[in-house]
Amino acid sequence: MKLRNVFLIIALIILADQALKIWIKTDYPTGKVMEIFPWFHLHFIENPGMAWGWKFGNETGKVVLTLFRLAAVIFGTWYLARIVKHHYHKGFIVCAALIYAGALGNLIDSMFYGMIFDKGLVFDSVNAKDYIGYSGVASLSSHGYSSFLHGSVVDMLYFPIFETTLPSWVPFMDGEQFEFFSPIFNIADASISVGVITLLVFQKKFFKKKKETDGYTTVETNANISDEVQVQ
Repeated sequence: MKLRNVFLIIALIILADQALKIWIKTDYPTGKVMEIFPWFHLHFIENPGMAWGWKFGNETGKVVLTLFRLAAVIFGTWYLARIVKHHYHKGFIVCAALIYAGALGNLIDSMFYGMIFDKGLVFDSVNAKDYIGYSGVASLSSHGYSSFLHGSVVDMLYFPIFETTLPSWVPFMDGEQFEFFSPIFNIADASISVGVITLLVFQKKFFKKKKETDGYTTVETNANISDEVQVQ
């Protein structure tokens, strides 16, 4: 697989991810945006932490997480070039590109969104000791809501496929409401998940060793062979 094809996959994912994020953030307030299907909604939230809305402590944890993402992307750049150069399995390269693109997509939010948007999640270290939301619609601005490395990730893809009440025989959760699928995520998160899951499912195929050819290779010559030929 050629390196330019890998870059094309990454570029398409980044463009789609950032276009959707910027559109949602600059056109809608946080909350429900629209119902595309009963099982597929656009629901705008922001999260200061990891994928799928998980948090990672306070502002210090936020910076540490962003720097970890940056280090992972730098390493991923070298690793992608290496596996392409050594002609790894095409499927493995595509999966690595998906994971790389997802990490880069969320890294862009974390590094720059606090500097280019006028509204976003801000950490309240005095009262709430947590991130607080905002009202209204954000816009692109030279006066950001935060600083470099302190931006929040934009999520919007929500798949409430079904909701039910758990039966009484479910330990510790009987009678509680259960929704599948409840996390709200973005294209970058989906790209990472697809890459990781595909790697796990097809790892034997991607890392299959080449079988050695049985026997010895013969070389065809024009020499006459007879019983009288002696091997010295």
